[in-house]
Amino acid sequence: MKTILIVDDEENIRILYKEELADEGYNVILASNGYEALEVLNTQKPDAIILDIKMPGMDGVNLLKLIKERKEDDIPVIICSAYEEYKQDFSLWASEEYIVKSADLTKMKSALKRILKD
Repeated sequence: MKTILIVDDEENIRILYKEELADEGYNVILASNGYEALEVLNTQKPDAIILDIKMPGMDGVNLLKLIKERKEDDIPVIICSAYEEYKQDFSLWASEEYIVKSADLTKMKSALKRILKD
């Protein structure tokens, strides 16, 4: 079973993603900010990370940079943000995919299947 780490400061989004991805057969770990995500990465290695950009404390841009600088640089990251303008941010090109948040998780699920070769 593949494990997905979801990093998003909005609880309702985390719950939605967890339920939807669990239904797809994934094991899901939740983190509400970048610091929690780093704590998870100190003890576990998920198969993929779904990452929000705008979060208090450490935003997704800085977290992505830290992930890529650490030994976790082989973990694929999907950026999932409500803000399409970040798509052009060069620092986010290290992610495998950039998806604009939507209640329809079809694009996210397709990206996960493609990246994880499920």
